[in-house]
Parts: sequence; C-alpha cells; structure tokens
Amino acid sequence: MSPLLTVTNLKVQYPTRTGLIEAVRDVSFTLGRERLGIVGESGSGKSQTGRAIMGLTPSHARITADQLAFSGIDLMTATPRERRALRGGRIAMVLQDPKYSLNPVMTIGRQICETLRTHSPVTKTEAKRRALEMLEAVQIRNPERVFGLYPHEVSGGMGQRAMIAMMLVAGPELLIADEPTSALDVTVQLEVLAILDKLVADRGMGLIFVSHDLRLVSSFCDRVLVMYAGRVVEELSSGQISNAKHAYTQGLLGCMPKIGESRHPLPVLNRQPEWAA
Repeated sequence: MSPLLTVTNLKVQYPTRTGLIEAVRDVSFTLGRERLGIVGESGSGKSQTGRAIMGLTPSHARITADQLAFSGIDLMTATPRERRALRGGRIAMVLQDPKYSLNPVMTIGRQICETLRTHSPVTKTEAKRRALEMLEAVQIRNPERVFGLYPHEVSGGMGQRAMIAMMLVAGPELLIADEPTSALDVTVQLEVLAILDKLVADRGMGLIFVSHDLRLVSSFCDRVLVMYAGRVVEELSSGQISNAKHAYTQGLLGCMPKIGESRHPLPVLNRQPEWAA
C-alpha cells in the first residue's frame, strides 16, 4: 500500500542579512496510517517540518523538496487554493498552546462549526450537532456548556481538547500534533494522549507527533525520528530507543532522570560540531 505522506529531501530556508538560515535540511521520511514521533530540542526543525507540510510557512521562506506528496497530491506544485482546501479538511494541525491558537473573540462552538462548514456542505444545525459530538469524543463532560464558552473561560487542558475537536471535526486523514501537551500538567497530558490514541485508532489516521520529550514520544508512537540542527540524525522504532546509535540520541537519553538512581547533578548534552554536519 502506498504511503499517506512522502517527504524526500525537504529544505526550509530563511533569507537574512547575513545569509540563508537552514531551518530544515534534507529531511526525508514516509508516513502510513501510523503514529510517527519527531523529537529534538528547540530549534531542531521539528515544527518547521510540520508547517512546511501544512503550507503554513511564512511567504519569505524558501521551500524545496525532491518530493512532498500527500495521498498522491504533489504539495510542491499545488496552488494556494488547493492547499487551503486540504488544510483543516484532509490535513489538520494541533498547535502548542490553545491560548494563542483559538480565536479569543469567538466561542469555542462557533470556531468548531466554522471549521466543519468550510470543508463540508452541512447546515448550521447539523454542524452544531457534530461539534457537540466531537466535544464529547474528546471527553468534555458538558459539551453544551463548553460550546458557548470563549477560550479564556476554559482551562488549558479543556482548551487543548477543544482544539483537538476543532482539528478532527472535518475527519482529516493526517493529523500533525505540534507539542500538544507541552503546556499541560502530567495528568492532563496522559488524558490528551489517550484521546489522540483512541481517535487515531478509531479513524485510521496518520499522526505526526512533534515533541521535545523523548520518553513521551517513545511510549506513544510507533516510530521516532530524532532531529538535530534541521536534519534527521536517527530513525528508530519506539521499542529500540534504548539501543540508539547516534551520540545525540544517546545524549538525550542520558540527560533524563531515572527513578531509584542518584544522578546529581544531571549530565548535560555535550554537543559535537559533527552532529550538525
């Protein structure tokens, strides 16, 4: 079966006064209907990779790729109108913090309905019914109440669930989750991950899960890409994380605390120039 997404030698560059900044360098991977984790420190190119796939990279950026294809559609040659039709409909992206991702002057329910009606010819009544069903699917206990609230009136965890509901209401085939749990406490993180896990399994979607937390990604995803300085330095199955070969991945693992082991002070990552080469 052909992959849902194919990325070959993707580059994202930003022109500056001092020259080109290479945010993403020759990134290649394929994605089926599975959970793929992309992990790395801040500035490694994780989010820029996701935004390039979505078509959300700023207009002054330079994007090149030997192949960037979704379900047989060449994203490099697709028109802006075609990309807009895909975005939110067949490809969706959950961003990091609902406080900055949700429209503060629109109710949560109205935003979810707007997303659905943009991509599906449904009535207002049908859109509201499906929005309420989606809010219930992400385990919001009183969907009618939350439907009428503004983003500032809900907690961070509930706002993130509402964001997930909005991204999934149109039934996308590919979901990119860009650190969807980084602003949440540990217990809410687990609840959000359980929701994503169930929805991906039930709907048969492909998921790209972007995070800086190697342990979280290895426990949640099927495969893991490790990025450093804009490129992929290692690809592993989630069960093989402990057998990582690259020094950067080993360094990330070594920086994590371990229960029952005295590690004070914690080791720090000793970066090597050749990692970025």
